[in-house]
Amino acid sequence: MSEAAVVAAALHRETGRSALFVAATLGNVLGAVVNFALGRFLIRFEGRRWFPVSAAGRQKAEALFARYGQPVLLLSWLPVIGDPLTLVAGLLRMPLPLFLLFVSIGKAARYAVILYLTP
Repeated sequence: MSEAAVVAAALHRETGRSALFVAATLGNVLGAVVNFALGRFLIRFEGRRWFPVSAAGRQKAEALFARYGQPVLLLSWLPVIGDPLTLVAGLLRMPLPLFLLFVSIGKAARYAVILYLTP
């Protein structure tokens, strides 16, 4: 859904694309950090209605991590699997700087492409 908001904002000429890119990327990375923290500190609440990742989603993300390692976080921008990936990174106690690197690259690339394709 954030993609639609970025495109709508980009179509307004008074919105600076650089600022839009930075804001969208930082906002999305911040959301991923919340999931990381949930995985690291609050996994005991898994299964509650408010918890953002299902047990099945977590299991799929764990399988992806086992197969591809930490660079799989470059795909954290994808719908459906992105949130579980960031949660599992917290569960696996991935170092935060490395987490931020991979997630930021993936999410920044998504918004760079979206803004490039927006007239």
